[in-house]
Amino acid sequence: MNRLFARLRRRASNESGSAGVEFVLALPIIFSIFMASAESGLLMMRLIMLQRATDMTMRDLRLGNFSDPNAQILKKEICDKGVILGDCESRIMVELQPVSSDSWAMPATATQCSDRDESLDPPPFVLGSDKEIMLVRVCLIMDPIFPTTGIGLSLQRDKGGYALIAASAFVNEPQQNTPGT
Repeated sequence: MNRLFARLRRRASNESGSAGVEFVLALPIIFSIFMASAESGLLMMRLIMLQRATDMTMRDLRLGNFSDPNAQILKKEICDKGVILGDCESRIMVELQPVSSDSWAMPATATQCSDRDESLDPPPFVLGSDKEIMLVRVCLIMDPIFPTTGIGLSLQRDKGGYALIAASAFVNEPQQNTPGT
């Protein structure tokens, strides 16, 4: 019996393999941090590109670069200008509506995002008149890279994706009636 206890004591005092245990314990934490960093970095890049594409498209709209603007044209332009947004035309909603300059009341409803399973009523799309303040809200549903870990779990999701929202406001310029036109 003493020989058995002596052998067990020798094995317990042996430190070979202790680095392997530390590695196995630390690896999931390090991978979780890596995946959360990658997810949040891509989320921020997509949001910045959506905001940039929305601003550039609204600038083109203000300058009159679209002959007959509608929601589909604006969706296509935003998706074309948003370099890393991928195939976004089926997952994007564009809402354009005037803001009253008397009450300055913003829309009471939340920005409408697309639902992947149901067809929703399209959001308001009103081009407005001269000197009218216009509010545009764009919502895009994107899929997380790592949906079951880190930041992917904590994102508010709509049918598996998270919503990126960009908003902009501008004033419709008065139409110029130039001689000869």
